[in-house]
Amino acid sequence: MGKQITGIRGMNDLYGSEVEAFDYLLAQAQQTLHQYGYQSIRLPIVEKTELFARSIGEVTDIVEKEMYTFADRNGDSLTLRPEGTAGCVRAVIENGLTHNQVQKLYYSGPMFRYERPQKGRYRQFHQLGVEVFGLSEADIDAELIAMTARLWEKLGLENLELQINSLGSQEARQAYRDKLVAYLLEHEAHLDEDSLRRLQTNPLRILDSKNPDMKALIEGAPKLLEHLDEESKAHFEALKTYLDDLGIDYVVNPNLVRGLDYYNRTVFEWVTTELGAQGTVCAGGRYDGLVEQIGGKATPAVGFAMGLERLTALLMDKQLVPAHTDADLYLVLVGEQVNRPGIVIAEKLRDDFPALNVQMNCGGGSFKSQFKKADKSGARYAIILGDQEVQDQTVAVKPLRDTTEQATLRWDELSAYLKPLFA
Repeated sequence: MGKQITGIRGMNDLYGSEVEAFDYLLAQAQQTLHQYGYQSIRLPIVEKTELFARSIGEVTDIVEKEMYTFADRNGDSLTLRPEGTAGCVRAVIENGLTHNQVQKLYYSGPMFRYERPQKGRYRQFHQLGVEVFGLSEADIDAELIAMTARLWEKLGLENLELQINSLGSQEARQAYRDKLVAYLLEHEAHLDEDSLRRLQTNPLRILDSKNPDMKALIEGAPKLLEHLDEESKAHFEALKTYLDDLGIDYVVNPNLVRGLDYYNRTVFEWVTTELGAQGTVCAGGRYDGLVEQIGGKATPAVGFAMGLERLTALLMDKQLVPAHTDADLYLVLVGEQVNRPGIVIAEKLRDDFPALNVQMNCGGGSFKSQFKKADKSGARYAIILGDQEVQDQTVAVKPLRDTTEQATLRWDELSAYLKPLFA
């Protein structure tokens, strides 16, 4: 026997109740998105490295430390996607989807970042991403947030806090950046190693530091909201008015900056305190300059991504996933001549009752062992076929969840007999 090969750290198998919760979450999210008129788009997992360096920012943690990058056989530098927005922007430009039209798109699938694995955060993780192209006003920002709030309600998730902020225009943010750097240089001795590294490259990220020793310093920093341009102020006030009208509670977090360089104006996060330190389950914002930055015509855009593993963990912790659907019918097949007619009967039942869960015993076994399987499946009725039944072209229908009498029926009578039982 060869040495066992194990999976890669932080790249996990999903099975059993966890994958049921994952699939349930995705189905509920897709149903909500379709309710709002969003359409699916499928994107490659691998993109040119330049796409992420140019869009996310070369001095972000993702590009500097976390990307899975490799050279293919032609020597081209390729990267497993660390997030979905850049690839979606590349796709809409390349396929001409933003020419004088609005696009409301969503996608889901695995993303890859080399970071320390912990609950809800893995090196291969899954996101559902939503992107809107061609709309510049705050009403679409509000719709995206309202759509996520509706999903939380549908899932039964409570205690999620909405945090919002505005980063203003690129010009206003640059002016603020200069003021922030001047302030931080005055307190350089109190900056931790991470903040010193970011000081000249990505200083706004210092505001998002989780180091408690930095808290007082950050609280004393100039506030971005006090340095917004007038248009961004009006946009942010409009967003708050929409949220107030919708009855969606929010907290204005002036230190919310997001980890990617392409954001401007609205940024938001849905945060939970129930998953430890890694509390963001959905985050996004506006990125009006990114389409042009990647080579397209200037197009306003806004979107978000939600972490499916984190939301799955929340659903499982709170037992909010419906129980696995039990079987409705279980075919018990015991004898030398039963398998061929048995599989035909099972398929006929699936034809006649497409909404029912019909399971058939495979692999043989005694009556006793098969009835144990039938009971474990949760089926309401066992359909019993033995050699005598094959000879008579009949089946026995035995109730497994009540004390009503067992019935013997001809094969051509079976569906008509079952129909009122599942009406």
